[in-house]
Amino acid sequence: MEELDLNEFKISEGKEIIQKLKDLIVSQKLKPGDRLPSERKLSEEFGESRSNVREGIKKLELYGILKTSPQSGTFLVNLGVPALSGMITDILQLKTPDFKSLVESRIMLEMQVVALAAERRTEKHLENIEEALIAYKKKVESNENAVEEDLIFHLRISEASGNPVLNTLMLIITPEIITNFEKYHVCAKSMSGDNIIEHQQIFEAIKEKNPEKAKRELQFHFKTLYEYCSKTDTLMNLYDKIM
Repeated sequence: MEELDLNEFKISEGKEIIQKLKDLIVSQKLKPGDRLPSERKLSEEFGESRSNVREGIKKLELYGILKTSPQSGTFLVNLGVPALSGMITDILQLKTPDFKSLVESRIMLEMQVVALAAERRTEKHLENIEEALIAYKKKVESNENAVEEDLIFHLRISEASGNPVLNTLMLIITPEIITNFEKYHVCAKSMSGDNIIEHQQIFEAIKEKNPEKAKRELQFHFKTLYEYCSKTDTLMNLYDKIM
């Protein structure tokens, strides 16, 4: 099964590259419809690492400002300079979301995702979800940190929804959620043990192709998490001040 790169869609990286690309657009050194120079050339011109250049390009691809063709390269979309400049400015002004906002967004998003997964899942999707569930169980039963296995389970459900836009949105918020889970020690081992049953019930509802049951099970699962997050808001604020 293909491994997920949970760092691929980090929100906060590549902003310096995006600003420099914007400068090229505003100065018309890079015009709408133009092909971007290679990563190596941009790295040399900007004085940045190729990995940073790559992150900036990925982010602009995600927002539709750049389009990549495997055979031809990466191109700036054919929009006017004022529109492109305004869109990039908005991207640069995006703030890193707080933990509670991430959880709220994940809950709203995944309630739709799990219903679609129950309707559309294939046998292959079901195998992938079950494999992720088994990996999660093993980590929890071994008293190991299972945050990533937990979130991979939910990403497998997202894949089963058959909606690439919803799947991309899940991939966008997942790395930030992992960072916050580990920073604030959310979902400690005691919570994770309880979650095994909840994960199993979600899986069974998807297996049965029962969207309403899947939503109920997920709602119960997230109710515990949301209440936990609400109770720990004060602790999180205190933690940030201390650190």
